[in-house]
Amino acid sequence: MTMSQAPIEAVGQASTAIPLTYRMFFLFIEPISALVGAYFSFFQPQTYLELTHAASAPLTGIPLTTQVVLQQLSNLYLLFAINEALVLRSTSDLRVWRTLLCGLLVADFGHLYSVNGLGSHVYWNASLWTAMDWGNVGFVYFGAVMRTAFLLGIGLPGENTGAKGVASSQGAKKQH
Repeated sequence: MTMSQAPIEAVGQASTAIPLTYRMFFLFIEPISALVGAYFSFFQPQTYLELTHAASAPLTGIPLTTQVVLQQLSNLYLLFAINEALVLRSTSDLRVWRTLLCGLLVADFGHLYSVNGLGSHVYWNASLWTAMDWGNVGFVYFGAVMRTAFLLGIGLPGENTGAKGVASSQGAKKQH
């Protein structure tokens, strides 16, 4: 295989090796969601703060430090979207997918922890959730479940579930 053939084959393999549910979520739905977060935190910071916690959002003018932090957050949302949409789209190597998704799963837990100041009810009482809570908690729960399922090998062709599936697929790669 020549170097010029590698990227084309990798893209073709990704579309057949990774199940549609995972590809739709990790390559399209979640990156688009991250871009929405990036847009609001960068271009609509007042709205972003009000949606996060209206009672503590500034009434007039956003402090400079808060503007800087929101722009940094926007950059991280953009990085998240790029990593997921472009890096995962570039390969069908399950090791790369697992590595990236494992890192994002750690970030999910950090993201969930970051809203603890809103009170413990934000984690379990969906009837009180605002639109932002649905994104910050509900959508993150769903993303974490999707990542966990992928990491466990659930639904992956030729994969056993659990850690044994990870080890056996890596052993199979070495034999080729």
